[in-house]
Parts: sequence; C-alpha cells; structure tokens
Amino acid sequence: MQEYFKEASSRRRFLLWLAGSPLIALPHMSFGSTRRSRILEDLFQDRSVIGAPEEAFDVLDFEAAARQKLPPAHFGYLATGVDGDLTVRANQEGFLRYEIRSRRMIDTRNIDMSVRLLGTTWDNPILISPVGSQKAFYPEGEVAVARAARSKHHLQILSGVTTSSVEEVVAARGEPVWQQLYPTNDWNVGRAIVKRAEAAGCPVLVLTVDLHDDSNRETLFRSKRADDRPCAACHEEGIAGYLRRKPMYDGLNISKAKGLFPDDMTWDYVKRLKDATTMKLVVKGIVTREDAQLAIENGVDGIIVSNHGGRAEETNRSTIECLPEIVEQTAGKVPVIVDGGIRRGTDIFKALALGATAIGIGRPYVWGLAAFGQPGVETVLGILRRELTTIMRSAGTISVDRITRTFVTDRTR
Repeated sequence: MQEYFKEASSRRRFLLWLAGSPLIALPHMSFGSTRRSRILEDLFQDRSVIGAPEEAFDVLDFEAAARQKLPPAHFGYLATGVDGDLTVRANQEGFLRYEIRSRRMIDTRNIDMSVRLLGTTWDNPILISPVGSQKAFYPEGEVAVARAARSKHHLQILSGVTTSSVEEVVAARGEPVWQQLYPTNDWNVGRAIVKRAEAAGCPVLVLTVDLHDDSNRETLFRSKRADDRPCAACHEEGIAGYLRRKPMYDGLNISKAKGLFPDDMTWDYVKRLKDATTMKLVVKGIVTREDAQLAIENGVDGIIVSNHGGRAEETNRSTIECLPEIVEQTAGKVPVIVDGGIRRGTDIFKALALGATAIGIGRPYVWGLAAFGQPGVETVLGILRRELTTIMRSAGTISVDRITRTFVTDRTR
C-alpha cells in the first residue's frame, strides 16, 4: 500500500509540472478552454488501476479495474448507451445542475440513513438496481452480489435476465429480493415468471417499461470488433436462443417470444399484472409527470425514475432532471426511486433532497463485481455509504427525512 501511494505521488508531481508547462499553450495543443479544462481534469484524476478493493478512493476506481479484467465485448455490454452515449453522460452530468446548501452549528454526532420502503425499513437508501447477465462479469454473478447485499444490508432488485435463478439469489441473500420482469410478448411466459417470483417469496414485482429491442448500442457493437473470441460458443442467435441461457425462462415455452418487451403494452397490462399476483407492483422507466399520473391512476405501488442507465433511448435527458416533476406529480402517494448516473454520496444526497425515497446503482457495483467479486461489491457499497454519511454531516442533516428541497439549489435558475 505504501508503494502504491509513493508511485501515485510521483505521477501527481509530474502532472503538476505538465499543467504549468508551455506545452499546453502550444498552437497544436489549443483545444479551447472547455476542452483544455477537461483534459487537465482527466489528468489530475490519475486513475491508476487498483489491485485490491481497499486501494479505491471512490467507486470510479473500480471502472478501470473492471475494464482491465473483462473481455472487450463484456465491458462494452456494461458500458454501452445508445447512439453516441449522450444519455449515459447526461445522467452523470445532470447532477452538476444542482448545488448543495449546507447548514451549520447542528449536532451531527448521530447520522441515521434509514428509509422505509413499501412496508420495510432499510438502514440506508441505496438499492442494488437490476443488471442482467452478471456471470459475464464474474463466475458467481448475482449470487456474489446477493452475499454482498446481505453483508451490507442493501435491498437487491434482481434482473429478469439473470444468469442465476431467483431461488439461488434468495438463498444467498438470506431473504427475498425484488424481482424485475421482462414479460416478452407472450402473456403465458410473463405470468409464469410472476408466479415463480411469487413462490420464491419476492414481495415486489418491478415491471420495466422503457426498453425496446431495437436500441442502437454503438459502443457495444464497436467493442465486439475488438474481441476475438467466438461469440457463438456462448450466445445463440435470436431471442429464443438468448432466453434459453436465462434461468427465469427455464421450462417455459418461449417459441412465441419475439422480444423481451411487448410493443403493444399499454396501461391495461398493469391492471392485468395486478390481478395476477399478490406482490406489490413497481413500474420502472417513468420519466415524465404525465406517465407518473397514469401510474398512480392505474394503482402502482411505486415508481422508479429510470432511463435504463442511458441504454434504452438517446433522449439526452438525465433522470435526476426528470425526478422533480415526478415527485411533484405523485405528491407522496407512492415512493419514488431514481437510478442513473449516481457515482457519489453527494449525488445520492441531491436525489434525496429532490424528493427521491431511495436511489439505485447499477454500473458501479458491477464494476466492483467484475474487478474483485463479492469484496468489490461490498467496497463499492461501503464507499457510497461513507460518502453519504459525510455529506449528511457536512450539510447538517442527521436523518434522511431531513434532507429536503431546501438543501439544494438549481444553478440553471
């Protein structure tokens, strides 16, 4: 560890010299002030690839470690957005729109991060969002994540296209998880998955409504060119071939399945699901007040403000910017969760201040999984909890329910 910091210190001294060097001002290095600032910012981040979880300063340190360990196509699958990945970037940059207003002279010795969500109290507001095919990132996949969730006391939402079954994950977690649903266009398939999740004890079904099967994932396509492994050894062609490798579809007749998401889905489908299960129903992928209102009218139990991590469509609109209008429209009738672009405890604080009941993370914990397995996931979760505690104390908010709209300001207004 000491050698690591010695090496990092040498690099930083070089970067300090480079920042003041006339090389930056040469004509052929004239990028414009914004571009030059970004280059210098990237240099000073000094993202050396960490060799162990405890070497990480923040969750972004795990991204480079994951990139180093994963095959190009697998990392590309995790990193990809749609078209030019503008919405992926917008999700992170959207948090820059909001600034934190800190209060002083408050007793902050005892910080309470607990939240109550659909009848259950959790000791923190950080959810593990659904990410599919996790054995592509680490051999134990979702089971390793479940053990980390158990160790750190986090709610886990299991993807509908996992590489581990819901029964395996529940056993590793030690208690039921929430189950995401990709129903396909065949109602019989969707209903069978619902019944299986219900039998496994899942208390909440999460219907994802923002993903169609024709998104243009250029980053993924380009990463495949750099991967010389034969994909056919693991991946069968077509939706049926894809689903045959997913345990939640085992034993089901998927011959009629044309995609994960039915193109003719309307709000009537929500009513149909509610009639088919005793689980609570959360809809994931709502980004406008109009759809939030329709969700309420159709009896949903919760909303997740999400754009699939920028993987569903290229709207260039961040989820944190979508959040306020949905919170305003729902007016506390149901919990509102937000995911997308959350990388820091300050991001979590801003989301809670804007009215989110809880937040979800996706890529960061998978970076930890890919790099170091269960310990990597645990460290990612621990860093975010530590950072959230720090900003809550700095801002003078000793509990989540005290993080209100008065603690953030919109710099664009």
